[in-house]
Amino acid sequence: MATLETQRTEVRAQARFVRTAPRKAALVVDQIRGRSVPEARTILAFMTRDAAVDVRKVLDSAVSNAEVNHGLVGDDLYVASAYVGAGPTLKRWRARARGRVARIRKRTCHITIALALPSGEEIPEPVQQAAPAVEAPPVEEAPAEEAAEAIEEEKPKPRRAPRKKPEPEAEAEAAGPVAEEAPATESKPKPKPRRKPAANKESGEETKPARRPKKTNTEGES
Repeated sequence: MATLETQRTEVRAQARFVRTAPRKAALVVDQIRGRSVPEARTILAFMTRDAAVDVRKVLDSAVSNAEVNHGLVGDDLYVASAYVGAGPTLKRWRARARGRVARIRKRTCHITIALALPSGEEIPEPVQQAAPAVEAPPVEEAPAEEAAEAIEEEKPKPRRAPRKKPEPEAEAEAAGPVAEEAPATESKPKPKPRRKPAANKESGEETKPARRPKKTNTEGES
């Protein structure tokens, strides 16, 4: 079976599952179909519809594909075809009066834009871009002295033998004779002196302090 060679004359970009109704996006796409890229960008920049933002992103993506992948100039291209396809609809519900619900349909769409040269020339093949070479970081060679010190630091240090504790008799002999300590005398608390009763100046006799009379309950007697 013979194979047919087809010429590539368009560069396209597509955005899928855009959260915009297909009818609203189609009204915007109809305004830029057949326009040059600079003119289409100007129309989308001054359009008040929300769908113009999504269409502008798709147009910029198509221009980037033509410039990076095929080496073309974006301003020399024009919008050869632009169309909108319906996507899946998200179904939601809203509460209404008398226990009923109302249906909410959140529609999505697929936006496609294709660019071509005005003269209808064939689009060149994609440019094969070489992968950037990753250079390995240079390895700094340490001097021999630093390397030897590092090896010595890594070696485990030998453990020291535990020191022997001197015996108490040897310590007493080394210290020499010690004077005997005097026995500590226990200090007893001194008794407090008793207060003497006051004496009468005239008679010289001691008088005892007068006692306060006891309180009597006069209410019960009455």
